[in-house]
Amino acid sequence: MSVAEMFSEFIGNLAISNAETISMRYGELTAALNKQFRDTESKTANTLQVGSFGRRTGINGISDLDMLYIMPKTKWDDYDKVDGQLKLLQDTKDAILKRYPSTKVRVDRLVVTVTYTNFHVEVQPVFEQDDKSYKYPDTKNGGKWKVTKPREEMDAVANLDVVKNSNLRRLCKMVRAWKNKHGIGIGGLLIDTLAYNFLNSTSDYDEKSYLYYDWLSRDFFKYISELPDQSEYAAPGSRQRVKVKKKFQRRAKKAYELCLKAIEAEGKESANEKWKAVYGRPFPAAQKKLAEASAAQTWKDTEEFIEDKFQVDIRYQLKIDCEVMQRGFRKFLLRNMLGLKIPLRSDKKLKFWVSELPQINGPFLIYWKVLNRGDEARRRDCVRGQITLDGGWRTKEESSNFRGDHIVECYLVENETVVAKDRIHVPIVADGSDYD
Repeated sequence: MSVAEMFSEFIGNLAISNAETISMRYGELTAALNKQFRDTESKTANTLQVGSFGRRTGINGISDLDMLYIMPKTKWDDYDKVDGQLKLLQDTKDAILKRYPSTKVRVDRLVVTVTYTNFHVEVQPVFEQDDKSYKYPDTKNGGKWKVTKPREEMDAVANLDVVKNSNLRRLCKMVRAWKNKHGIGIGGLLIDTLAYNFLNSTSDYDEKSYLYYDWLSRDFFKYISELPDQSEYAAPGSRQRVKVKKKFQRRAKKAYELCLKAIEAEGKESANEKWKAVYGRPFPAAQKKLAEASAAQTWKDTEEFIEDKFQVDIRYQLKIDCEVMQRGFRKFLLRNMLGLKIPLRSDKKLKFWVSELPQINGPFLIYWKVLNRGDEARRRDCVRGQITLDGGWRTKEESSNFRGDHIVECYLVENETVVAKDRIHVPIVADGSDYD
């Protein structure tokens, strides 16, 4: 496959598969609120789809959706009073439940969250101002209304996308795939801001398209890897502050290095796999390689993929650690051993555990995956790779038995969506029978 063919198919694979369902839910919520506050049945009036879906930068698996409902100006005095902001959110919740009583709806600090299968919509009732900004409630802000300017952000993204030959929105989608692949807890508006700033800083891709997306990837990751640490950025158009929850520069540098390797492999069958190391499963595999591997395979391919079981929309940071133990010896953390270049040999007990867990309001589940890689794993027909539910202790105990660069992954699943993940490479340098 050529570079253009690979990246064109990649972008196609990122298309939101349930866009019609999402639009239908937006319409239902709008109709419920219009009925309550305006006594109309319109599914499109007085609403604004915002967030990545509204900016058209979201990808398949999107689970965190945002919607503004524009309140009648005549209702301002009803809510601009003590406890009025909480009452506005409660009235919004009641209006939705009145029309859809079986739907899961709750009031949060700033929004009303409506939960469906595989995604949720955060409904924010707002009052439109003369400058097209919106005042919205904050129940923990001492009665002070806050201001948001999503139209300016959407217009800025749309306008620059035209100037950059449709490359801005595509880059935003590609970066989301990278974020999901590597479990990076970086928000959607921050992704769009970084992509916007990058393309706005160069004219190199004003007339380029898929054929140059290998270079586009390389240059973008190099650009953000070299950004100085800062706590926030100014959003496109609105210039409102976008907070940085976790540093991304180190991960971006690794992505840049992977891009260099993929570009070096251009024209070879290994190029697809190297790009998959950057962007994950949505990136297309080499068809010839797939066919040859299937014909020659003598071992059972038991690996499962989390994308086949749940949607993936990484929003939080999860971290797992591993303790290496052997009777009569002191314990080591695997990350420290690898950092010090201490080899991991056979006959060691390994204990993996969740060391950093994000704050999740609702219920969630933890899953594990242990994948054996390398010639020894295939020769012994012991690839494993099944995805299993955690037993309740957020730990996984294994043992190092045979040579190979094995992988342990952990997934946090909320509302049928993977919202956080982490992985540890387990490079074993002795012969033996890996994890039993």
